[in-house]
Amino acid sequence: MTHVAAKRLTCGIVMLWALAPPAAVRAQLSIGTWVKSGGSGAGALTMTIEACCNGGRRIIYRINGRSDVLTTVESPLDGSDVPVLTAGKPTGETMGIKRVDDHHTLTVLKMDGKTFGTSKATLSADGKTITIENEYTVARGGLSVGNRTETWVKK
Repeated sequence: MTHVAAKRLTCGIVMLWALAPPAAVRAQLSIGTWVKSGGSGAGALTMTIEACCNGGRRIIYRINGRSDVLTTVESPLDGSDVPVLTAGKPTGETMGIKRVDDHHTLTVLKMDGKTFGTSKATLSADGKTITIENEYTVARGGLSVGNRTETWVKK
């Protein structure tokens, strides 16, 4: 996986993991495995969301389900910057993920301490789909300036 692909995927993963439905079922719906829509075959992306960090989430991203190609982020969901790890090593990227409400998160993306983008995620009412609107304000590692929308579906 290239560093650029890892960044893109990590953004999506973090946003997915951070979202949750109403309090009664919050943990059950956000925790699990998500698949990027349109991601079948050689470039299929999956993410696994686990509980961690005293109420936060750990997001593990894999290409084609391989355990050796992964990116991990652990966040308390309070907006604080946390490191993005690829193959267990820091990438220089951080994410500040903040849960806005039961269906929305905002994330600030930084590389070496400098903001290069933001992401807004929305969890569907049924808890089965997450739509992520990414806005990249600085071209970095193959990512051009602009907006991109991703859709993830719960397995």
